[in-house]
Amino acid sequence: MNINSLILRNLKKNLRNYYLYVFALIFSSGLYFAFVTLQYDKSMDPVEGSVKGSAGIGVASILLIAIVAVFLLYANMIFIKRRSKEIGLFQLIGMTKNRVFGLLSAENAILYFGSLVIGVALGFLGSKLLIMVLFKITGVEGIASLSFSPRALLQTFLVFLCVYVLILLMNLIFIKRQTILSLFRVKSQTEMTARKLSVFQVIIGIFGIAFIAAGYILSGKLFDGDFSTMVELFGAMIFILFAVILGTYLFYKGSVVFVISLIRKQKGGYLNIKQVLSLSSIMFRMKSNAALLTIITTVSALAIGLLSLSYITYYSAESAAYNHTGGKDFSLLTEKDAEAFRQVLDEANITYTENKAEVYTTMLDIEDILQTALEVNFDASMMETALISEDAAGIEVAPDELKLTGYNEMLQRFMSLKGEGDVTVHGKDSEVALHYTGLQDAYPISNYYTMGGLPTMVVDEMVFEQLKQDLDPEIAREYTMYFGYEIEAKDQLDKANKLFNSLNLEAADFSDSRIDVAEDQKSSIGLVLFIVGFLGLTFLVTSGCILYFKQMDEAESEKPNYTILRKLGFTTTDLRRGIQRKQLFNFGIPLVIGLFHSYFAVRSGWFLFGTSMLTPMIIVMVIYTILYSLFGILSVVHYNKVIKNSL
Repeated sequence: MNINSLILRNLKKNLRNYYLYVFALIFSSGLYFAFVTLQYDKSMDPVEGSVKGSAGIGVASILLIAIVAVFLLYANMIFIKRRSKEIGLFQLIGMTKNRVFGLLSAENAILYFGSLVIGVALGFLGSKLLIMVLFKITGVEGIASLSFSPRALLQTFLVFLCVYVLILLMNLIFIKRQTILSLFRVKSQTEMTARKLSVFQVIIGIFGIAFIAAGYILSGKLFDGDFSTMVELFGAMIFILFAVILGTYLFYKGSVVFVISLIRKQKGGYLNIKQVLSLSSIMFRMKSNAALLTIITTVSALAIGLLSLSYITYYSAESAAYNHTGGKDFSLLTEKDAEAFRQVLDEANITYTENKAEVYTTMLDIEDILQTALEVNFDASMMETALISEDAAGIEVAPDELKLTGYNEMLQRFMSLKGEGDVTVHGKDSEVALHYTGLQDAYPISNYYTMGGLPTMVVDEMVFEQLKQDLDPEIAREYTMYFGYEIEAKDQLDKANKLFNSLNLEAADFSDSRIDVAEDQKSSIGLVLFIVGFLGLTFLVTSGCILYFKQMDEAESEKPNYTILRKLGFTTTDLRRGIQRKQLFNFGIPLVIGLFHSYFAVRSGWFLFGTSMLTPMIIVMVIYTILYSLFGILSVVHYNKVIKNSL
């Protein structure tokens, strides 16, 4: 048998073990090529002009290859160790280490570059689909063309060639360092774990849970006013990150073993076959698996968190647009513009309702009702505030009272207000003392007057007229009217929007359409959601594959145990049920803890990204869980094959 025949035979024999590795390589190379193709494609010009698409995709491609490189190197390490006896046999029959290295390199080259070619082909075909998805998310009007980019192909080839060189270097170091005897022992090495639970493991387990709990509790207080300076805020963030990651590692290292030991002790050491295959296997492998499970958990939490925050922003675009326009479909600021808009709506037979309000700017002293405030350049005794009457807001207010409404959620976290208290409204020459009675949710006027989310002051009609006569011209705004229009028949909204955009408005820069505002926000966040989505998918595939490869390696090493158990009379059904419990832990616990990590991370700062948290976050978590579970199912299928072939 010549060397070429040996290469082909080994490749064919090992291909069944490499199928998921091949899939991941095809997926990674295809996604990378598609991303780079987008970077150089002329179809991206509309996106580049609006949201710097090319630069964003360029950064994403760098992160993508970093993730893929780590995954491929880890997978190669697992597979080279699995073939350690085979490498030892080659050397035992007289092949030199260099010859063995050349043999493995040739096999790797066929597998690696064959997968790369398939991946590039699929990436080219999928690039048009990616452009269509990107245009849909960002709302960009453009034609998704399919064009081949030689620059993208060259860049993909060079990047994956560098990764291949690293793989070869790893293989060379492994072969050179191992003796023939050690190669036969690589797979048989077991971790030295004491059967009796040590006090140290109990302590680190308790510390692990304590660190995680401390991180969760602190994350909930991050923007509640407990940290008044930026230094304190960033310090708390760093501590939360450190505590949660370290706590996760200690949890796997000590807490899990502690809990399993308690279960075994409760049963007096008498475990059935399902418990032996699940609990015992997990307990005695946890020492080596703790670091890997911590990485998988952290990566899952990061992916879910980023996806949730991105989708929260995208999902909240409609409600944010409503708040921007004062809760109406259209907002205008002058009588002339309002008259022109009413005229075109009447001519088109579009029915509508109109809200009209006089809006003035005054100074409000909120020092006595300010509950907490981050230390920023802000004078609470002289806050510029929009002023409207109770009739305009549709809120009943007593003559000696004042209500605030439409306070941005993010600003509330940084400058929270008490439920009630005394405030002072400053005019040009006089002051009016009022009693603040609470905060309302509604946004009665447009963003032009609220300056990005500051609350609007609502007072009694008589007080409004009094303050109106004593306005300070130095803080007066250019416009003092708000006209809000709600289209009654929503099927006529698009037509009304076209009419609105066709007008030559006097205050065009500050007059808004809810549809246009929402589309602008979706366009701004759409590319971020697109990039984070595909990076999250890459995180999911690579972490799932790594965990699958680890379980596949464990299955092969435990095969002799299954042979003994089957000879003792245990059925394949008994063994499979135990394996299912084991995989439920190995894949389920990192996922569940990752979901908890991401939930508390998102909950601590979701208001910085949008107006709704639960719905978009649940959608992301459900989709991620379904896709992640597929790798657990594949792992169980592989174990079933090993059990079936064990006798």
